[in-house]
Amino acid sequence: MDLKEIQNLIKFVAKSGASEVKLEMDDIKITIRTGSEQEHSTVHYAPMQAPMQQAPPAPSEPQQTGAKPAVTTSAADESSKYITIKSPIIGTFYRKPSPDKPLFVEVGQTIAEGDVLCVIEAMKLFNEIESEVSGKIVKILVDDSSPVEFDQPLFLVDPS
Repeated sequence: MDLKEIQNLIKFVAKSGASEVKLEMDDIKITIRTGSEQEHSTVHYAPMQAPMQQAPPAPSEPQQTGAKPAVTTSAADESSKYITIKSPIIGTFYRKPSPDKPLFVEVGQTIAEGDVLCVIEAMKLFNEIESEVSGKIVKILVDDSSPVEFDQPLFLVDPS
């Protein structure tokens, strides 16, 4: 397996939304982990047999799989008064029911308990995500048509 094949495998795993993939072949063992916190892939490359010479390890530099804003301490203090609505499932996040329909919610909109905030598509099923709180949408943390993981923050809501 050459470097280009490994890089293509990393890209494929990142797009699939899988959190970890292990691949064992005759002479190599590869583990690819993607983390939702840091949004990068880590590759561990380990030869199965002891090599005669010391071979250089495969590059394991992080590759960006999505744009996720970094949380600073001042932002964390400021957002502590907000309620975070998280994804209950793994899937693809959509802000509208179909391409020709309006958005479910926008920043600044007041929501009530039971309002549909978005849909998450998982295995060809579209799951409506309803609000469990009342308040005002302060921030939408995920881009439309983006993959989301279980317990990933989607919205910040000001309950006051």
